[in-house]
Amino acid sequence: MEFYGFIHFTVNTFTNREWGDGDEDPLIFNPTEFDADQWVKTCKRAGMKGIILTCKHHDGFCLWPSRYTEHSVKNSPWKDGKGDIVKEVSDACRKENMKFGVYLSPWDRHEKSYGDSDRYNEYYRNQLTELLSNYGDIFEVWLDGACGEGKNGKKQVYAWDEYYDVVRRLQPNAVIAVCGPDVRWCGNEAGHCRRSEWSVVPKNLLNVEKIQDKSQKFDDGKFSKVVNSSDEDLGSREAIKDAEDLVWYPSEVNTSIRPGWFYHPSEDDKLKSVDELLNIYYGSVGGNAAFLLNIPPDKRGLIHEADVQVLEGFGSALRRIFKNDLLKSSAISVSSRLNVKQDGMNLLDDSLDTCWSPQKFDENPTIIIGFSEPRNIDRVVLMEYIKLGQKVEGFSIEYNDNGKWIEFFNGTTVGYKKICCFERINVKTVRVIIKKSRGTPSIARLAAYNSGV
Repeated sequence: MEFYGFIHFTVNTFTNREWGDGDEDPLIFNPTEFDADQWVKTCKRAGMKGIILTCKHHDGFCLWPSRYTEHSVKNSPWKDGKGDIVKEVSDACRKENMKFGVYLSPWDRHEKSYGDSDRYNEYYRNQLTELLSNYGDIFEVWLDGACGEGKNGKKQVYAWDEYYDVVRRLQPNAVIAVCGPDVRWCGNEAGHCRRSEWSVVPKNLLNVEKIQDKSQKFDDGKFSKVVNSSDEDLGSREAIKDAEDLVWYPSEVNTSIRPGWFYHPSEDDKLKSVDELLNIYYGSVGGNAAFLLNIPPDKRGLIHEADVQVLEGFGSALRRIFKNDLLKSSAISVSSRLNVKQDGMNLLDDSLDTCWSPQKFDENPTIIIGFSEPRNIDRVVLMEYIKLGQKVEGFSIEYNDNGKWIEFFNGTTVGYKKICCFERINVKTVRVIIKKSRGTPSIARLAAYNSGV
């Protein structure tokens, strides 16, 4: 899916806070101009393929009329208590052919049973069942690891495996993210991306975000800016050499278009720019990770005009930059140290179900691209055929200058997609050399672009 949206919306939107304490009166929740279609269409124009909605944040307020609590939209003035935000957003997604996902915070600062572990886990499973039974297909269930004491002073022990069982039973095609076994949190909320992102990592990483003493317990404004550099290498040979077992656990990069996760009027002039979003996109989608961008609606129930403007500019930039693959009209050949030539046309088609693989045991397979006339390029896209795994550990890209090959890009991992960004150059012949790989690599796609056109 590559790129999809996060929607943070709850009573916090009306109290101008990031975290609610659970004592908010449902009467404050009244988005008088609420328009789910506006949310979804805005996200779609930005290039997103789906939306994950915060159906319940830490304050415990439910955006659907849950049978298990009174702390929900059914006791708000919005639509006289007969509304259902989750249904309207999920329906709007279907109309626009967008996927729909849910965020259900395990931490609930309103629910009195929180901290009484067995009782609360049953409560949580019941709410999860509601969300996964009544709103169509769910593509992702986002489980936050935040965990603080309940109002009774007790610490809650989350029954993660029981939560997973509910998802597998009701939505078998949904992936479970962050505190789940399917999609790994990148490790920060600042949009920072690793230079080498491996989807194959030690199995013990499955439990990292579930460790209670490391979970987020306070809203101090610092957590979203922390980047832990010690976690830069998760999947190199050195990092996995002592692992008892490995898992396929791809990364998701989540950050917000604003400094906060919920809407605050004071942040209307503090949005990330189109260029900032492009840099995060190149590092995430273009670095073997998914990009989850938060857009918080305002008190009206609309995505603010300032956010809409940036998102439309971002979507336009993506469409312009990646509109014209210059390799479509080029000549391509593939060769190897073994002096074997093979058909490389699978690299140029739009299908990710075809690929090219070099001869077995070839340590430096090479792809040579020849343009009919010199072309300006500043982006090269490589994609592995990940159904056979992630294998490329190192590669370089060179151009030919009067018979001499000159390197202009050097990379490490490729994975699902690698977007190589560099200063614009004018070239007629380019070659990609795979310098290091875990077994025989399989390349599904190769493309080149001029972002200035």
